[in-house]
Amino acid sequence: MAQTPLADAPLADAIVLFGATGDLSRRMLLPSLYFLDADGLLPLGFKVLATARAQLSRDAFVDQVRKILDARPEAIDDGVWARFAKRLDYVACDATAPEGAAALKPHLDGSTRPMFFLAISPSLYGRVCAALAASGLATAESRIVLEKPIGRDLASSREVNEAVGAVFNEDRIFRIDHYLGKETVQNLIALRFANTLFEPLWNNLTIDHVQITVAETEGVGERWPYYDEYGALRDMLQNHMLQLLCFVAMEPPADMDPRSVRNEKVKVLRSLRRFTRADAQNASIRGQYTKGVVAGKEAAGYETERGQPTGTETFAALRVDIDNWRWAGVPFFLRTGKRLPERRTQIVIQFKPVPHSIFGNAAKDDLVANRLVIDLQPDEDIELLLMNKAPGISRGGMRLQSLPLSLSLLRAYEGPGSRRRIAYERLLLDVIHGNSTLFVRRDEVEEAWRWVDGVAEAWAEAGMAPKPYAAGSWGPPGAFALIERSERAWLD
Repeated sequence: MAQTPLADAPLADAIVLFGATGDLSRRMLLPSLYFLDADGLLPLGFKVLATARAQLSRDAFVDQVRKILDARPEAIDDGVWARFAKRLDYVACDATAPEGAAALKPHLDGSTRPMFFLAISPSLYGRVCAALAASGLATAESRIVLEKPIGRDLASSREVNEAVGAVFNEDRIFRIDHYLGKETVQNLIALRFANTLFEPLWNNLTIDHVQITVAETEGVGERWPYYDEYGALRDMLQNHMLQLLCFVAMEPPADMDPRSVRNEKVKVLRSLRRFTRADAQNASIRGQYTKGVVAGKEAAGYETERGQPTGTETFAALRVDIDNWRWAGVPFFLRTGKRLPERRTQIVIQFKPVPHSIFGNAAKDDLVANRLVIDLQPDEDIELLLMNKAPGISRGGMRLQSLPLSLSLLRAYEGPGSRRRIAYERLLLDVIHGNSTLFVRRDEVEEAWRWVDGVAEAWAEAGMAPKPYAAGSWGPPGAFALIERSERAWLD
């Protein structure tokens, strides 16, 4: 299919939201579209066509959207709502069939540049794309947005990508990872490449190690049929955590062109040291939560939620090494899990200690190495730990203390009308404008799966079953031993 260069493409003029009655659409996508409209960022005449199998009239769907917005903490402006409601439309259909997709066409009359958002199971991506092609909706100007997970391994990922790629060219495919829409992730790029302070220090000469934590307090619950097939490694580490690792570790791109940024991310993924059986035993740990207490409430174990024993991990921690000049010798410690003590997504850049202390015995226990902590959730904050003289005087000499220098987005921009944006707002706006910088290219997906498949194979060769950990704890004891072997510790 001939395509116009995306950089020269005009704005999208409609969004077709598949899976419009599902959880993702209700919690994230529809509110994001409303807030974009409230900020005047939706193009004039932009249509929001929702579709699902649920038999609803347009009026009933519009009423549902209003209830969704009213349930949010932000105030809803009646004038904005009146404008947004006029954009909304709904069609009940089976979009995996050509006749179902064809039923959408009359509702897009006048739209030549629609964007299709597939908030549905990835197993349906190929069939929906084929139906869009058969109905004539997949035009040379249309774009498609894919939610993760894209496959369960490299082979299945390729199957999905080939099915979608048979209809849409790569530059029209937007693989979304909502973590990349968070302000703090984007601010990491600004922090590194818009300041002369950090980039000269961003290497193995000054950085001791890096920690990336994605901790969740909730369990798997009713999601176990999906989760049991994927586990923590494939559900969280393969996409969110490796994307965060790429933004920390990538070389400075030539510019902010999507190709420049994504080329550097692919280089990082190709530099990841492949796991062996010995690595699986010495540099990783699998865990599965048992009954315990989270936030003062009793929590059931995963096998109880599932109803029978399973070998799926709900916790994974790994030491990852990047074999290139910048990061040689700097370990990256990654951990993620369900039913942990707190909800936290955090990147820790731990710098090396000063090579020699001039402050004598009085300050020997005070001196702490600098640390940069980037919090993505629940709060978005960047904090740099610096050493400072402790106030006061003493006979023993100068005393030191560590003080945080905070770049809190909430505190810096708080005020009337300020609010924390939904990550999807940024990403939806980028699709409308055809900017793919914060989206994942096909070779990125495949390189990530290639490395993750290697970890899974190493686990299987080593016969590593998940170790139990009590709900409300920080994972099995092996997670602490993993980092303590190198005389380091998790920042908890």
